[in-house]
Amino acid sequence: MGPDPAGSAMIAETIQLSVTPVFLLVATGSLLNVLTGRLSRVVDRSRALMERWAETEGQEHERVVAELRAADRRMDVINNAIAAAVACGIVVCLLVALLFAQAIAGFNLGLAASWAFAIAMLLLLASLVLFLIEVRMAIRNIHVPMELLELEEMGWKRRRDRR
Repeated sequence: MGPDPAGSAMIAETIQLSVTPVFLLVATGSLLNVLTGRLSRVVDRSRALMERWAETEGQEHERVVAELRAADRRMDVINNAIAAAVACGIVVCLLVALLFAQAIAGFNLGLAASWAFAIAMLLLLASLVLFLIEVRMAIRNIHVPMELLELEEMGWKRRRDRR
């Protein structure tokens, strides 16, 4: 048996078709890297707050408890974003497998591949939306005391007093 140019061309075409899903897989991996980094930061902050919890009382204790609750909510959102991104990666791998199965076995899996791509995009969308929610939660939970901002020098106090 000699080389099969038609079979080689079909494999080459399948590899070209699978490049887009592979780029999606790379992007998903990068998103997972960002999400796990954020989760790590929230976990570290939570551990520091848990150490301070027993040492605080009054308003400071209430602030620590409120921040722990916010960190717990952020961890839940990040975990859900990670789950959606991992599911996206799994579906993208399935999509690439479908493309190769179609090329090798000759089955018409175009509809299945289309659905797999649509599901992967929806999972990526869900992960990105959860990422945005978590970032907004993080920004909302930053409490910088007004005296530390030294806004009096910028005329903030005058604007506040006029209200």
